[in-house]
Amino acid sequence: MKVLFTHSYFLQFDPKQWALSKPYPPLGTIQAASYLRENNFEVDLFDVSFSSSPLEILPKLDSFAPAVLVIYDDGFNYLTKMCLTKMREAAFDMISEAKKRGIHVVVASSDSTDQYELYLSKGADEIILGEGEITLLALMNCLKNEGEVPTIEGIAYQTNNEIKKSPKRPIYTELDNLPIPAWDLIDIKPYQEAWKKHGYFSVNLATTRGCPYKCNWCAKPIYGNRYNTRSPQHVVKEIQLMKSLFDFEHIWFGDDIFGLKPSWVQEFNQELKRQGVKISYKIQSRADLLLKDDTIENLRESGCDEVWIGAESGSQKILDAMDKGTTVEQIIESTQLMKKLGLKPCFFLQFGYLTETWEDIKLTLKLLFDQMPHDLGVSVSYPLPGTKFFDLVKAELSNKSHWEDSDELLLMYKSTYSPDFYKKLHRFIHKRFRQKQILTRIKKGDLSNLGRWIYFKIMSNVNYLQLLWLKRG
Repeated sequence: MKVLFTHSYFLQFDPKQWALSKPYPPLGTIQAASYLRENNFEVDLFDVSFSSSPLEILPKLDSFAPAVLVIYDDGFNYLTKMCLTKMREAAFDMISEAKKRGIHVVVASSDSTDQYELYLSKGADEIILGEGEITLLALMNCLKNEGEVPTIEGIAYQTNNEIKKSPKRPIYTELDNLPIPAWDLIDIKPYQEAWKKHGYFSVNLATTRGCPYKCNWCAKPIYGNRYNTRSPQHVVKEIQLMKSLFDFEHIWFGDDIFGLKPSWVQEFNQELKRQGVKISYKIQSRADLLLKDDTIENLRESGCDEVWIGAESGSQKILDAMDKGTTVEQIIESTQLMKKLGLKPCFFLQFGYLTETWEDIKLTLKLLFDQMPHDLGVSVSYPLPGTKFFDLVKAELSNKSHWEDSDELLLMYKSTYSPDFYKKLHRFIHKRFRQKQILTRIKKGDLSNLGRWIYFKIMSNVNYLQLLWLKRG
């Protein structure tokens, strides 16, 4: 029984990410493909990452002639949680083309879990709800043996024009028992080529699934609030396999939270040393976790260079409203400790949350410009289905509940200021931040004449936004 895997994250449909040119392979997709292959299914992959149209899958559908098309999005890529409308429409097109050819279609993604009725109405046969590998194998065995689909846990399906959901499948906890992702199915060359402009090549791994924290704007349709971990030994084994397949210089660990327990980080550091494996990597973590025991020291020793934290806001009022569970003091302390010990702290900032005032915005700007992290990502609050935050604002969303692409940055509900204000604020912060970074380098005397010219160009472009700053301040 032939099964063709694909996904719906078309990089070219997201201009911001396409221009950034830091693509990562669909890790969750090749994990599921590996699991089916281990269980004696003939699998192949059509990776749409660099495709310009969903119709590019047609030659593969015709040549491979699968019995089943599985559109399986990468649950480790945070952008797939946003359910960008261009990606959804591309998935619908692939469903349609597969059905024209009499191919059975299964979909597994954050968006299809939230909107299973919509995907079924577009022709999908089954939707996998949440974590996918075990459910997918059970479903494929059922289809192969002509069994009863309703007996499979964790799916949505349609029968006699009625949409039904089967009982929920328990979260899978024994992650070391899953095979290593099918990296051999990936054509790695386009990814390596895209990264050349940055001077290195980064690949993605995941050591965990889920997140136990309850930030009320964060959706977890795939792995939920549970937190399950692979062993450090299993992770290092995958790194060694990847090194045998292709060259890379850097790893992005796509976990929502890397190294929840200090003991795991310590053991990971020790295992890398035992195996003689040297890596450079970046992670996502939390300010409070970084202050536990010797976590930062072990991260640095094991090769970590960048740590992204969800700082979100410099206002404790907003952090509490978000149910973030961290304090501004922890953000400051962890940032300063990372700098002291040689790590590069990076901030995710979020504006436009309910009840945010100009005073809250100024506190966030003060946090940013006082602490000056190595890098930052700025967004406005985005209402993801299934979250408390979404429920608070859904009455104001009307027909607009998703962005077209990740650069749209549109505030989709009524906050203190207009959507246009937050777009201007976004541009101001990025330009002011880069300006201050360059100014610091000028003062240190480590910037060329070209760098000085770039600085003055940024200065000229940011002046009109400084007027906004002065007016509001």
